[in-house]
Amino acid sequence: MSFEREPDWTMIRARAAALSPGAFAFVVEGLRFAVEQVYKARARGGDVSEQRGFVIEESRHVTGQQLSVALKVLAQTRYGMMAGTVLRHWGLRGTADFGAIVYAMIDRGDMRRSDDDRFEDFVGVYDFDEVFALGAEGARA
Repeated sequence: MSFEREPDWTMIRARAAALSPGAFAFVVEGLRFAVEQVYKARARGGDVSEQRGFVIEESRHVTGQQLSVALKVLAQTRYGMMAGTVLRHWGLRGTADFGAIVYAMIDRGDMRRSDDDRFEDFVGVYDFDEVFALGAEGARA
């Protein structure tokens, strides 16, 4: 059992409320994609981090970092050079926003988390501007 402090539910609810339904749908789809990718790698004997994390189906877990990386791959695959623009249109500005969505879904009872999971697992996983090649023009969009 983790003795980490409880998430700041007020901040999470406020942050999630500022995001569009498209962002929520994207994260749900990304969660399925992450589970598929992580468990495919495990089946092939790949080096995948420990098996704790957010639950999409019984005994299928992914970490906040794994989900954030899967969402990056999904966005780049689906939207190509427009990925950053699409994510920003939905209100997503960083990996912590993915966490806000996940934790809002936990708060609503749509998902569960393990005792080891923390909101902080989503913070700063990668830099949106760098990953999605957004310069000054993209930051204004």
